This record gives sequence, structure tokens and C-alpha cells, in this order.
Amino acid sequence: MTANLSMSQEHPFVFHLVQATLWDQTIASDGTYYPPTYEVDGFTHGTSNPQKLLNVANHFYPDVPGHWYCLRMTVESLKASGVETVHEGTAPVGDIQPDFEGAGDELFPHIKGGLKPAAVIGTHEVVRGDKGTFLSIKDITD
Repeated sequence: MTANLSMSQEHPFVFHLVQATLWDQTIASDGTYYPPTYEVDGFTHGTSNPQKLLNVANHFYPDVPGHWYCLRMTVESLKASGVETVHEGTAPVGDIQPDFEGAGDELFPHIKGGLKPAAVIGTHEVVRGDKGTFLSIKDITD
């Protein structure tokens, strides 16, 4: 419990990287978004430390084409939408192991459900290079 408290004070936000087309569909339908690997993973992955976001993106998603967003939430906004967040050690995304630089340095927020638009307090554009490399996230990493 102490780790959760100190994590939320040091890094107040929960970030989730999402393919823009999937999030746009969720917004249009006023539905709940579940990432493609949700059934395998059992939760929605998140990152609290903004300095880890590009490492996470470039490790897990470089081969997933298209435009991406970074959703900004809080543990409280997620709870108000009906889902709990637990800070735990890194976990695989689908069948990709979490062996990226900094993976073992801190706990990561695992969201125990899908994401509702009401939980999101900011949507940030993700900038990618020609070969799919994640370069920056507007107003977060730049």
C-alpha cells in the first residue's frame, strides 16, 4: 500500500498508449475500450512515469502501424469510472516480454478493466518516425 501512495504522489497520472483508430471508435460509440491483448493479459497496461513512455512504446509497439494517442488519467478518474488500478511489477503485453530498459525500476499501473472516455482527462498526440519509432508525446515528453 505504501508503494501505491508514493507512486501516486511522485507521478500523479496514469498514461495509456492507444491506437488512434481504436480510441476514436470508442469515443464515437461512447463505449469502453479494451486493448487488443486484454483477454491474454487480464488488465489494461499503464505507465505512471512519463520518462518511461517512449521506452515502453518502442519496446512493445514499434511494429503496430498507424497513428497513436497517449491517454492521461488518474487513479481517481479511473476509480470514478468504475475500475481499480493496482501498481505492480512489469508484465508481458500479449506474448512480448517486458525486457526493456528500466522495466524493473518501478511499479507500473495495471488497470483492472477497460477505459471509458469519462476517465480520460487528456488525450495527447504521439509523434512517430518513418520506420514506426515513437519519438515524442505532445505536452508529455517534448
